[in-house]
Amino acid sequence: MAALTALTKSLGYHCAKRSKISTFSQNFPSHNPRFQTLRTLILEPSLSESVKLNRLSDYDSGIVEVNLDRPEAKNAIGKEMLSGLRHAFEAVDRDSSARVVMISSSVPKVFCAGADLKERKKMTAAEVHSFVNYLRSTFSLIEELQIPTIAVIEGAALGGGLEMALSCDLRICGENALLGLPETGLAIIPGAGGTQRLPRLVGKSIAKDIIFTGRRMGGRDAMSMGLVNYCVPAGEAHPKALEIAREINQKGPIAIRMAKRAINEGIDREMVSALDLEEECYEQTLNTKDRLEGLAAFAEKRKPIYTGE
Repeated sequence: MAALTALTKSLGYHCAKRSKISTFSQNFPSHNPRFQTLRTLILEPSLSESVKLNRLSDYDSGIVEVNLDRPEAKNAIGKEMLSGLRHAFEAVDRDSSARVVMISSSVPKVFCAGADLKERKKMTAAEVHSFVNYLRSTFSLIEELQIPTIAVIEGAALGGGLEMALSCDLRICGENALLGLPETGLAIIPGAGGTQRLPRLVGKSIAKDIIFTGRRMGGRDAMSMGLVNYCVPAGEAHPKALEIAREINQKGPIAIRMAKRAINEGIDREMVSALDLEEECYEQTLNTKDRLEGLAAFAEKRKPIYTGE
């Protein structure tokens, strides 16, 4: 319990071991040579064996992947895994070179099964309260990251697993994905942001139907209601997410951060106030080297090289 006490911190619509360096190749389309290169993964030490923080390098430098790896529990979130998640995202938050984050799973047919109910059963009510508060604040940390976040969903994303995905800016799933918030079947409610983030995506009525009934949706259903941004054939969510992360990674980093701030903070404001925020964010991009580089690249008909300055 001492550990718990110490643990205190959606954009569009379209249907890796510890402390060592390794390389791997992705099976990208043969007609595109840029997708054929080996990419180096720098795997960092983690507080958790079940959460790996991978920083891609070479062509993909700037892309960071948080990988869930707890196969024996279908990536269910217990104390140790939650601590690892928090450590990983705090590290990302401190990293000025990070430009986009992907949250993925190395466990076949599952993104995250939600809370570790076997562990939960042994907790007191006070321990559950502390755990859920820390889980909620961790998902809020994901949501508040200045850089774009992408949830890569293959298989089940249930309960806290779906709530984690809802904390991301973009969600990409395989068509065999299974998404749902089944908490009312356990006589509780989603406690890590599900009741607040889901309605903002799909509307109150649909959110109530999903939460009241505990209905589980396939990938295509989730896309049709706007819950996910892209739905692709089973097994192709990660390549699709990497494709999108690469697109974002090529844009001006400061512009991306300011766009995210303008959207997230402006959505709940009156239009006049929202436009004032947009102006403030726009001004943050005006005196940057990247803006001048963008103009020069356009005039010279070449690809811009942005540095985040």
